[in-house]
Amino acid sequence: MTYEIIVNTALALILTVVVCFIISTLLPGIERKYVHARIQQRIGPPVTSPGIMAPLKFFYKKNIKPNATVPGLYKALPIVCFIVILVLLIALTPYATYIPALASLIAVVGLLKVEEICYVFMGALSKSVMSVRMPFPDIVKGAAHPELTRSFFEDISAKRSLRMITYGSFPLYLALFAPVTQVGSIFLADIVAYQQIHGPFLFTVSGAIAAVVFFVGYMILLNEYPFSIIKAKSDVIEGPYMEYAANSRAIVFLTRGFLMFVLGSVFSVLFIGMPPSIFSWGIVVNIIIALIFVFAMGIFSAFTPVFTNRQLLPTVIGASLFGVLAIVLGLL
Repeated sequence: MTYEIIVNTALALILTVVVCFIISTLLPGIERKYVHARIQQRIGPPVTSPGIMAPLKFFYKKNIKPNATVPGLYKALPIVCFIVILVLLIALTPYATYIPALASLIAVVGLLKVEEICYVFMGALSKSVMSVRMPFPDIVKGAAHPELTRSFFEDISAKRSLRMITYGSFPLYLALFAPVTQVGSIFLADIVAYQQIHGPFLFTVSGAIAAVVFFVGYMILLNEYPFSIIKAKSDVIEGPYMEYAANSRAIVFLTRGFLMFVLGSVFSVLFIGMPPSIFSWGIVVNIIIALIFVFAMGIFSAFTPVFTNRQLLPTVIGASLFGVLAIVLGLL
């Protein structure tokens, strides 16, 4: 590569990331105002409130020292999540072909798994209630029987997060590999090139089934209703996020919106063959897909209660079976 090519590639990559991040800050507000608020027949917050103004507010809040087992690691985990999502977006761009470690679907799966496991660490490291260590574990379930297991709120969230990693997000990963069966390659550039010649994978029978499975996995990975079981009690206790304040909570807000956009970009690459790039129509397609997913998720979550394990497990098994069907059809 010549110096000019390196500079142009770096510039295109930076501009793509910046534009995608700016759009991502608007997605939570769009969901809140134009989906949830409309369904609930209220005005709703400004579009900029959840993804822009709320993080700015938290940046100016007083920082607190969490009562955690390893405070430094606990405070760093939101930053780790954000960096993982950032690297994932870079891997989806056409410029990632120059970075072999990010050029395959294996990198996408690995980065998503790192993001998931951070929730387990968040819950496992914090042992306090609003950053105040209690003299005894919080009693959050059942009556005080002699052999009752007493747990912190975060302990329960960590266990639920581990459960989601073990089988909850399985449908998403099956859907990710459905295009591979048709293309015959795990490299993102090959998947994109194949669809530009033969048409989007989405418009095949296998792709349509895998797209539905992907959407289910999309909601599970975002811990959105009805799959928001990692919170000890939804809308009251924030689960693994409970002890994060000030700068850390701002990063949590930004990361969620960023993940919403990046997961839409994953779909655009694997099912439509359009990677995010500021110098092509791919960026427009990525934005449209992100908006479609946000509206669909908002509508679906507004009409569904939180699933318990009795509802979650059958849903995950059913979606996984459809994911297997999509893979089998892709092989035929």
